[in-house]
Amino acid sequence: MTEEFTIGQLARETGCKIPTIRYYEKIGLLLEPRRSLGNTRVYDSAHLARLAFICHCRELGFPQAAIRELLDLTDHPDTSCEAVTEIARAHLDEVNRRIARLTALKSEFEHMIAACSGGRVAQCRIIETLADHSRTHCLTKTHEGPVSR
Repeated sequence: MTEEFTIGQLARETGCKIPTIRYYEKIGLLLEPRRSLGNTRVYDSAHLARLAFICHCRELGFPQAAIRELLDLTDHPDTSCEAVTEIARAHLDEVNRRIARLTALKSEFEHMIAACSGGRVAQCRIIETLADHSRTHCLTKTHEGPVSR
């Protein structure tokens, strides 16, 4: 017999919040569970494994579209894993781009902080740099937008 879980038990087992589990069901990442006679969701070990997979993918920063593709590929275990490798490689490329942006951002902050003499706000080089994005103050012309999504 398959082990059964309530949504609360599934949340505790995976560390995923109940509203997030419902959201994953709504968008089709997690298959809808069967319902008990009292209309309570009843999950099984397949739901637990799939949700754990989704949560791990999210922890690694995979976007929802990639997770959907990976789940689709796991539903076809006899196919080549070349597509999985490409998804992981594309995500690694994005991680490397984020690291480069964060490294540049770190340098920018270090530069701003080093330029501050600790006087009054009216003469603060950090405030001056934030107000004037010219190359006179900033190390780079652009900061390439937000680092996180």
